Amino acid sequence: MAVEKLASEAGITFTAIRLGELDTKEELLTEQKLADFDARLLTYGFERIDDKKSKIISRIKQEIIKRIHIETETPKVNWSVLLQEALHYEYHYLSSLFSSVEGITIEQYIIKQKIEKVKEWLIYDEWSQQEIADRLGYSSIAHLSSQFKKITGLTPSAFKKAVGGKGRKSLDSL
Repeated sequence: MAVEKLASEAGITFTAIRLGELDTKEELLTEQKLADFDARLLTYGFERIDDKKSKIISRIKQEIIKRIHIETETPKVNWSVLLQEALHYEYHYLSSLFSSVEGITIEQYIIKQKIEKVKEWLIYDEWSQQEIADRLGYSSIAHLSSQFKKITGLTPSAFKKAVGGKGRKSLDSL
């Protein structure tokens, strides 16, 4: 909604807005419209991504976030196949690009996202650890617990007791 409002204020007509994307009716936007839009985005903490590599990385993150945070279940997924099919690039290229720019592997990013989702579900106390493990595609509670402890330094149970409603990071800060 914020991007829609800012685009309208900047005089940009658009056909669709999706997570991380704005389709404009105009083929090329003037430098002035882009500069105005960029300034408006910055006031909300957003920035426009316009180079090809950044767009690919953004799409990788969007796909991962969609699967982990928006969909209700993330069954065991072959992430390399999923990303390759969604982005239409070889996984090796996607993996190399992501690592070189982000400084972590796609797999590490996926684990961080999953752990943030686990934190959310632990805090809201909606499901058991077994249900959480199943919903996020972990092979067992032990696997989930091991990854959780490696990232947070706590077991899921200890985290739940110690943190309560604190300790989560916003998705874009991961």
